[in-house]
Amino acid sequence: MDAPDEAMRAHVDTFVPVLEEIASGKRDLPAVRHPLGFLCLPLLREGPDGVCLHLFGAGRPTAEVPPLHAHSWELRSHVLYGEVGNVRVRVRDDADAPTHRVFEVHSGPDGVDEIRPTARLVRGEEGPVHRSPAGDTYALGAGEFHTTVVTPGRSAATLVLGRSLPGGRDLSLGPLDGPPRRTVRRRYGTEATIRAVRTALGRIHAQRRA
Repeated sequence: MDAPDEAMRAHVDTFVPVLEEIASGKRDLPAVRHPLGFLCLPLLREGPDGVCLHLFGAGRPTAEVPPLHAHSWELRSHVLYGEVGNVRVRVRDDADAPTHRVFEVHSGPDGVDEIRPTARLVRGEEGPVHRSPAGDTYALGAGEFHTTVVTPGRSAATLVLGRSLPGGRDLSLGPLDGPPRRTVRRRYGTEATIRAVRTALGRIHAQRRA
């Protein structure tokens, strides 16, 4: 389901000046290396609502956890530059011939994610890749399993609006015999964040002039 692009473009207009403050050093807001393989810049958090900049692609960290996941929050994501692909995954319980085990992801305020196996065994069937070029907006519901893909060697960025829903859980699909594990969302340093944001801003401005 696509979300209205006009509304998302208004959000871009709101947050580009914030990125310019970060790029100039006027605002200190370190990016975070996300275990799913992208850089995340948390721009706003107000109650259940949040806004983040996600940077994918060349020079970014690779995924440290299984990429098939479901959020406890619903999101709208606007592609600022590059192209982002999403693969939705149909999941059904199947204890006889499962392909995956469901894991719960518990994120602490210290940046540590505890990834814990559950007793739930499922069969996951990936759908086709739905590709969103720059200027497009896509939406994902809470609890909807998916994975995000970017062409190797290419870069992309998205402005993501999320809203947490009561009672939701962050989940991932992993190996049937996968053990519990822990990952850490490591912060980028100030200078590294400034360089990343400056590069992203250059691409954003070039895309908006095109």
